[in-house]
Amino acid sequence: MNTPNFYLADLPKDAELTPKIISEACETLQRNRAQYLKDKSLDQMILLLSQLGEEWSNPEFEFRKRARLEGPEKTGFSREVIDAGLTDFFSKLTTRNIKSWLRMEFGSLEKLQQFSPTQEEEHQSTTSRIICPEMIYHVAGGVLPNPVLMNLVTGLLLRSAQFVKAASGASYLPLLFLHSLYLHDSKVAACMEIVEWEGGRTELESVLYKECDLITATGSNETLAKIRAQVPHGKRYLEYGHAVSFSFVAREQLDPNKIAKTVELAARDVVAWDQSGCLSPHAIYVEAGGAISAGEFAEHLSDSLTKLESIMPRGSITTDEAATIQFRRSFYEVRAKATETIKLWKSTGSTAWTVVYDEDPLFQLSCLNRFIFIKGAENIAQIIQACHCLNGQISTVGISAPESRYTELGREFSKWGVSRICPVGKMQSPPLHWRHDGRPSIGDWVKWCDMEME
Repeated sequence: MNTPNFYLADLPKDAELTPKIISEACETLQRNRAQYLKDKSLDQMILLLSQLGEEWSNPEFEFRKRARLEGPEKTGFSREVIDAGLTDFFSKLTTRNIKSWLRMEFGSLEKLQQFSPTQEEEHQSTTSRIICPEMIYHVAGGVLPNPVLMNLVTGLLLRSAQFVKAASGASYLPLLFLHSLYLHDSKVAACMEIVEWEGGRTELESVLYKECDLITATGSNETLAKIRAQVPHGKRYLEYGHAVSFSFVAREQLDPNKIAKTVELAARDVVAWDQSGCLSPHAIYVEAGGAISAGEFAEHLSDSLTKLESIMPRGSITTDEAATIQFRRSFYEVRAKATETIKLWKSTGSTAWTVVYDEDPLFQLSCLNRFIFIKGAENIAQIIQACHCLNGQISTVGISAPESRYTELGREFSKWGVSRICPVGKMQSPPLHWRHDGRPSIGDWVKWCDMEME
């Protein structure tokens, strides 16, 4: 299936982008929004997105088949990883889920379209409505498609024109999504734009900072600092910086009747999107006092990763990434020969996966690409102490625990400042209403207008 050259990302890679081209694209987006998008009803947008979600959840959908065929070369992920990730994301785009998400965020769907007083506002003789941004500029970082897709979905619900600058080599799947949108509603699709260029093109970026009334950015802290310095005063700017995640396995889950399922779910968190992004675990802490030790858990995990590699193989990686994995393996292999407190398991003949058991609970950053640390822990307090250098930088903690302890453990981690807690096996699968970095999922994107009645 051929797609038209409808977006800037469709142009040949050697096509020259100039400030004039970007400026004209912004003018077109603003004009198209005024004509085709801003007066769309919320119900129309929800229906459109739910239809797209249903189609993309179907493996036989033409764009899904194309993603499966071309995706490995274009993205570096295997077709099995792409399939699993896209199904997980798009299966959540249902009318019920979208409406629940908006109600959780704003209390009322009507406020996204008109003044609509709540009962409490009526008592105060006031009313309010939400003012949506006219045009949004998204600076995407990293290779994961889901954050970009989520931004596009959010902007569509707000009926905003959107311009996406994807990370280098990461525009393929979001671009396919926009082409599928074009087939559903070409006029709405004409309010979207996507492109990629190497960072540092300030002559292009300055045009977008000027034309857009909301800028969102995801990336390293260094990248975000550069963007922050360029955004003009008075422009609304939201940034999502570096964060890491880990998981915790309670002693009760180490029971012989539970261990197989526990390990499989933990392995799936490592495998999802090849451990890319801030939601993937760098380490798994295993509570002491269970039927098996943390070292034995690591061995079970290596078996599970072996099985998953056969059905969800890791994608291709760069020479530098492979060299980093080999270097880290060699380092821990040498240490493992000198002490029984460190053990290593690895895929045979490849860098597909690596498991390192280290008795020292101190948190260590993984080099990712399915490289995972397993550490023992006496209790939550020891983990918090071992991760003290990360306070404020923890994105997600996955917990495997019986229901009787799950909430209690979550409460302890929340006191420490963790903004998302989820079951092990769901770390790369947040719900639509997930509050990224503990902030409102859409509330930061909009303004409110309050009106006091006579």
